[in-house]
Amino acid sequence: MIKKLSYIESENTVPYQNLAMEEYLLLHCGKEECILYLWQNRNTVVIGRNQNVWKECLVSKLEEENGYPVRRLSGGGAVYHDLGNLNFTFLVRKDNYDVDRQLSVILEAVKKLGIHAEKSGRNDILIDGHKFSGNAFYEQGDCCYHHGTLMVNVDMGELSRYLTVSKEKLQSKGVDSVRARVANLTEYAPGLTIDKLKQKLLEAFEEVYGLEAEILKMEDLDAGEIEERTKHFASWDWVFGRKLDFQYELSNRFPWGQVTFQMKVKNGRIEDMNVYSDAMKQDLMPEIRNYLKNVRYDKKAICTELSLYWSEDKEMEQMMKDIIEWIGTVDL
Repeated sequence: MIKKLSYIESENTVPYQNLAMEEYLLLHCGKEECILYLWQNRNTVVIGRNQNVWKECLVSKLEEENGYPVRRLSGGGAVYHDLGNLNFTFLVRKDNYDVDRQLSVILEAVKKLGIHAEKSGRNDILIDGHKFSGNAFYEQGDCCYHHGTLMVNVDMGELSRYLTVSKEKLQSKGVDSVRARVANLTEYAPGLTIDKLKQKLLEAFEEVYGLEAEILKMEDLDAGEIEERTKHFASWDWVFGRKLDFQYELSNRFPWGQVTFQMKVKNGRIEDMNVYSDAMKQDLMPEIRNYLKNVRYDKKAICTELSLYWSEDKEMEQMMKDIIEWIGTVDL
């Protein structure tokens, strides 16, 4: 049961530090506490935990224009952030993790602005069929977070200039462009500012949970620990991942996301591989790499090895079954 609410706003717009603060808050959240963290990134493309940054955005163009390519802890797809976007994170322990309740804070906040919004699937919030908020989720031990975007007045031209969304993905959603899918809140609430939205979010946060929030400041946090985590999120190894001199690539889109295997084969066995995906369940893809290392490059051997996978998470088990069924149909 949640007995304490905490509210904090980031004082900077550097994405690496904001993600470091998010992880810090995740690991320092009390057992009966819910934290609402609001933050903004300037000129940033944020990719999901298991995505290939080179395929998701125009890295050179982004960096030439003083932008930031960033990898987050959670799964899901790539998103563009500028100062017309406000990010939110709910941080709680697993016993108190309630996505519907957390999303109701967002819905109530925009309702206070005279906007009727609704959830779509598990990770989008829409107005009149247009997405203004995408959400993603992460667990680490007993600690959980749910974070998302709130498009207030995002520069749509910049969004489509940096992101390289595959035609296959767009077709799967029944649209033919990035911009056709999204909308800014200012289209429905002219004159809306980031500060006003923050105010409404804090009000809705307190109303939904029935408690008054304690306001946290940056000086309340351990600056040294946040600095160490910032270095990690800014590192080449974390953002870009390891490069692999692969010979074979397999890719398929499932209802739950895209999966790409890059495999380096030596003497008929998978010597090494990368697994990329925009699936929301971020923990499955590293498991696949672990299962298939040193396995014969043969679809029967691959399917047999992957069939040994077991998880308490039935959704991940079904995802693995889907992957096995797909591998069984490809020519290797």
